[in-house]
Amino acid sequence: MLTSPSTSPQPQSQAARRPLRIALLSCAHTHAATYAALLEARDDVELVVADPDGYGDVQGVRVVAGYEEAWEAWPGGPDAVIVTSANAHHCDLVLEAARRGVHVLCEKPLATTVADAEAMRAACDEAGVVLMTAFPVHFSPAVQALRAAIADGTLGEVVGLTGTNNGVLPTARDWFTDVALAGGGSLVDHTVHVAEILDSVLGEPASVHAVTNRILAADRAGEGAETGGLVTLTYDSGVVATIDCSWSQPADAPTWGGLTLQAVGTGGQLQIDAFAQHVGGPGRWLPYGTDLDALLLDSFLTAVRRGEAAAPDGEVGLRTLRVVAAAQESVRTGQPVALAR
Repeated sequence: MLTSPSTSPQPQSQAARRPLRIALLSCAHTHAATYAALLEARDDVELVVADPDGYGDVQGVRVVAGYEEAWEAWPGGPDAVIVTSANAHHCDLVLEAARRGVHVLCEKPLATTVADAEAMRAACDEAGVVLMTAFPVHFSPAVQALRAAIADGTLGEVVGLTGTNNGVLPTARDWFTDVALAGGGSLVDHTVHVAEILDSVLGEPASVHAVTNRILAADRAGEGAETGGLVTLTYDSGVVATIDCSWSQPADAPTWGGLTLQAVGTGGQLQIDAFAQHVGGPGRWLPYGTDLDALLLDSFLTAVRRGEAAAPDGEVGLRTLRVVAAAQESVRTGQPVALAR
């Protein structure tokens, strides 16, 4: 079974002493190529990539055509998998990993329905395997500074937070705007990152109110996929937070988008920009500094070796999906939606 991070690690198993066998399942998500490159460069990892959809853009690594080939790539199977498929396929792949006793890092959102996410968490808990949700921005130094400022009272009593996670409408992977495969449009794609940060400092909201539209880039979005949205979260304390989750970057923007969050308190305010470390110019975006994807993978591999749960875990993925589901219900009804406790 998994141990808590405060529990002393057990003696290293054979899997902890040899390179970890990692299967990356699907190249559908845009993070797949980055994860593959980072893992392939490590001496403590053996990597196999399954590309059942034939995207063909992961280079320099061992690629197999199907999931079964990835599961059977080593005697006894992989030690862990990274699920980077379209959102609608997360559940089946995570349940299969749990059945095989394999640790999981799963892209966000964790699933397309709350019921699926609950089943995924329960299966991994029962199997005693790590289920971690891929929120690289959790590891941003700017986000860590925000968490510290709120925790130590630097900002006084927090009154409100304003978050943005804006981006370019995804075109390299059409499934992002296919409601059946993604679970929705920009609200699904760009609410969860900020929701995870808010969860880490405020916990779960009491209610969610959301509005969406298809004013921006509707001609390039799948049928029924919203392209703009604003989600308002209200907490028991009275704190109000907002998330602008729109695909509002122009098609010719030099990068996919960004994430900002402003916290206002009785003692001051703090503005963070998770991707401020870059050199820019007309049509140029050259990032430098902290590699958030590398920090995410480091944390996951450490969790696998120790058999410990690691944040942001499957429970966090489930809670942020509940926020998304409540926002979708609010859009349908036009009313705030209370979250079940």
